[in-house]
Amino acid sequence: MRISPVGFAYDDIELVMKKAEEFTAITHNHTEGIKGGQSTAAAIFLARTGHTKEEIKEFIQNTFEYDLSRHVDEIRPTYKFSESSQETVPQAIRAFLDSTNFEDAIRTSISLGGDSDTLACITGGIAQAFYGGVSAEIKKKVYSILDDRLGQITKLFMDRYCK
Repeated sequence: MRISPVGFAYDDIELVMKKAEEFTAITHNHTEGIKGGQSTAAAIFLARTGHTKEEIKEFIQNTFEYDLSRHVDEIRPTYKFSESSQETVPQAIRAFLDSTNFEDAIRTSISLGGDSDTLACITGGIAQAFYGGVSAEIKKKVYSILDDRLGQITKLFMDRYCK
């Protein structure tokens, strides 16, 4: 859930994958956790570099062997909280795939229940990259909640990497 900046900050998929592995291993030193971090960062990279939802889906399925075939309406009835990345990352990516805009992506991911903050973080990073940012209203709310230090860090990152 904290790996999204990697998908924005690096300019080729191989480096995104390498950095995602390196940074994820700090907190998720397990092959499935690293796979989850890499797939999230890769989806963000692909989204911000103009790939279609179908191209993103195919890359994630082929590279990470995640099943992204089920619509969120099929996942929702039986989905439950799980700390494992294999029970969170594919569902978050699917929420993005089924979305129509940034806010819809966040709402769809949260509607699954379970580890909803993690789902929303993963889905939100991909949606932000794909849909070209977040609305002014959402930005205003976010910056009103962040303290000055975190607000400045976020603004600097956004100015440098999220144009």
